[in-house]
Amino acid sequence: MPQIARDTLLTLEAYARTRKDFRERVLAHKKPRTVHLGEHVTLLFGPELTIRHQIQEMLRVERTLEDPGIQDELDVYNPLIPDGTNWKATMLIEYEDIAERRTALAALKGIEVRAWVQVDGYARVHAIADEDLERENDEKTSSVHFARFELTRDMIVALKSGAVLAMGVDHPAYAFTLAPVPEPVRQALLADLA
Repeated sequence: MPQIARDTLLTLEAYARTRKDFRERVLAHKKPRTVHLGEHVTLLFGPELTIRHQIQEMLRVERTLEDPGIQDELDVYNPLIPDGTNWKATMLIEYEDIAERRTALAALKGIEVRAWVQVDGYARVHAIADEDLERENDEKTSSVHFARFELTRDMIVALKSGAVLAMGVDHPAYAFTLAPVPEPVRQALLADLA
């Protein structure tokens, strides 16, 4: 899958004119790519469009006009785009109560590599997480992680032939299985595979 190139980004002025419509399009695109794994874990699968939106938003917020700053954003966000053999997702661990969140994040160390996807007939594929930097310390895990699910060619062929998809988390302190993944989600994720 292609990476986002500098010359394909909108200028700040052009983005300002189209921002509202672009945002609505991205929100509609994200809906079938948002997977809740139980009450407290959400995977947000981000294809090129959502990453492009994030880059444009960062450039807008930071008022970045110069090429080095723009390239820095591209270098940060381009690795989050799936490459045709994988899915990439932001994993959110969400607890509204601050004390409950603090306790949960301490108990959930390592959860980022216990998220999984499974194509019917194949073994689970656990996430490869936080390849850019460590998001866990001795006391707790982070509430945000970046995950990559690497699929084999056979898994991709099976999915494109109609195989059922499941997802879940199998951490000792938090387990949840979504089987099967709803068809709109499955169809949206198929679009990310070569």
